[in-house]
Amino acid sequence: MSTHHRLVRSEWFLAVSILTSLAFLLLGDRLKAGSADAAVQSAVFIWLFVAILWSAMSVVRHAEHLAERLGEPLGTLILTLAVTAIEAASISAVMVHSPDQPTVMRDTVFAVIMIILNGMVGTSLLVGAWRHREQSYNLQGANIYFSVVVPLAVMSLIMPNYTQTTPGPTLSFYQQEFLAVMCVGLYAAFLAVQTGRHRGYFALEAEEDGHGHELAGGAAAPGASAPGASAWHHALLLLAYMIPVVYLAEQFGEPIEHMITRLHAPAALGGVIIAALVATPEGIGAVRSALANKLQRSVNICLGSLLATIGLTIPLMIVVAHLMGATIFLGLQGTSFVMLLLTLAVSVLTFGSGRTNVLQGAVHLILFIAYILLIFQG
Repeated sequence: MSTHHRLVRSEWFLAVSILTSLAFLLLGDRLKAGSADAAVQSAVFIWLFVAILWSAMSVVRHAEHLAERLGEPLGTLILTLAVTAIEAASISAVMVHSPDQPTVMRDTVFAVIMIILNGMVGTSLLVGAWRHREQSYNLQGANIYFSVVVPLAVMSLIMPNYTQTTPGPTLSFYQQEFLAVMCVGLYAAFLAVQTGRHRGYFALEAEEDGHGHELAGGAAAPGASAPGASAWHHALLLLAYMIPVVYLAEQFGEPIEHMITRLHAPAALGGVIIAALVATPEGIGAVRSALANKLQRSVNICLGSLLATIGLTIPLMIVVAHLMGATIFLGLQGTSFVMLLLTLAVSVLTFGSGRTNVLQGAVHLILFIAYILLIFQG
C-alpha cells in the first residue's frame, strides 16, 4: 500500500473535523439555535462531542509521536500545551455563553481531578492488577508529583473559601495574580526536575537509553527518532487537527448550556463534560499502558496530565476572566470540598508504597462513582 493511501486511512477523520468546522462556521447560528427542538439540540451536542473527542485523540496521538522524536522537555511541553489549549477553549466558550455561571472553571478543574485521580487511576490500577496481580512504579516520582499537586489543589480550590479580602469563594485581584504565578512557577520547576537531573525518578530502573541514563516512562532518549514518519509530518498533522478542534471547542459552550437547561441538570455537569473531553484520550493511553504491564507510563500519564491541568489551565483561565471582566468562584463547597480532601488523602496512600493491587483500584473507582452520584444527589 502506498504512503498516500496509508495516510488517508489513518487520518480520515481530519476531513470530518474540517467539514464539521465549516458547517458550524457557515450554519452555526441555525445549528445551535435556542428555539430548535430537543432532537436537533441533542444531535448537535452529540455531533460536536464526538468530533471534538476524536480530534483531541488525534492531537494527543501526534503530540506523543513528537515527544518521542524531539525528546524532553520539548516533547512534554508540546503534549501538555496541546491538551491545555483544548481545555481552555472549552472553558472559555462556556464562560462566554454562560456569564451567570462563575463556577465553570472551578467545576471543570475539580472534575478533571476526580476523573483522573479516581476514574483513570482507579481503572488503570484495577485492570492492571487484575491481569498482572501486582505492578510496580517509581515511588520517588509519585511523591514529587503529589508534592506539587496537593499544594496547588488546596491553594486553588480550598483556600478561596477562607480568604477575607473578598466575600465568598473568591480571591482578590492580587491573590489571583499570585495564584497564577505560583501555578506556572511550580509547574516550570517540576518540569525542570522531571526532564533534568532527577529524570530517573519518573522511570523504573530497567528503563534506560543504553548509556546508563534512565528514561521517563519508557520514552525515547533526547533527540532519538523512532522509525516511521518524520517530526515535521506529525507537527503538521497536529496543527491541522488543533485548528478545527479549538474552533469546535469554542462552539461547544452553547450546546452544553442548552442541554443543562433542558434537562434541568446541575451546572457542575458542564464541567464534567469538558473534563471528560480533555481526559479521555490520555485516559485510554493510561489504561492501555497498565494492561501492558507498563504502570510507570500509566502513572506518568495520569499524574502528569493532572498537574498540567492545575498548573497551566488555572492561570490561563484567570487571565481570560480578567480580559472578560468576569467573576470566577474558585472555592469548593459542600460535598465537593469533602470529596477533594478524601481523594487527595487516598491518592497519597495509594502511591505511597511503590506497588499496587486490585483493592486500591477498586477504592478509587468507588470514589469516582460517589462523585458522579453527588453531582445529582448532593
